[in-house]
Amino acid sequence: MKMAVNHVLKERPDLVLSGINHGKNSSINVIYSGTMSAAIEGALEGTASIGFSLCDYSINADFSQAEKFVAQLIEQSLKHPMPKGVCLNVNIPKLTAQELKGIKVVRQAKGNWVERFEERQDPYGRNYYWLTGEFVNFEPEATDTDEWALEQGYISVVPTQADLTAHNMLNELNFFES
Repeated sequence: MKMAVNHVLKERPDLVLSGINHGKNSSINVIYSGTMSAAIEGALEGTASIGFSLCDYSINADFSQAEKFVAQLIEQSLKHPMPKGVCLNVNIPKLTAQELKGIKVVRQAKGNWVERFEERQDPYGRNYYWLTGEFVNFEPEATDTDEWALEQGYISVVPTQADLTAHNMLNELNFFES
């Protein structure tokens, strides 16, 4: 993204699109995502940006069901760009076009991975570790999150930014100041 904006393109783009990638980037997954890193970088550069993810890891995943919704999101993003530093994190559930219920603008769910490391051997007999695990949604009853929207058959749209500051803690930690 940095290379494109600063060295490759002759003009700044009107919109940065990243994805559609295989697998969801909802909840905590946004911080591990190269797709979302590109979108966030575009937003930091002052360009309207969207990261798209399809909640399907299959090599034969069908992306066509999301076509009209992606076009709608792109059109609306050009008409109503986000403030500098904010981009959209869009996750599309693994459903047919007829099963998709629409789009919900929601917040990022609180969740995390319970990780496991599997020891394996490469073809040369060297050991390596494969990271695997299970995602746990810490607020399964919440009805305003990306995880909820996806489970209900909606495309989730989360306005996202790079600021990871725990703003609610700024005043509480004043005992550190001298």
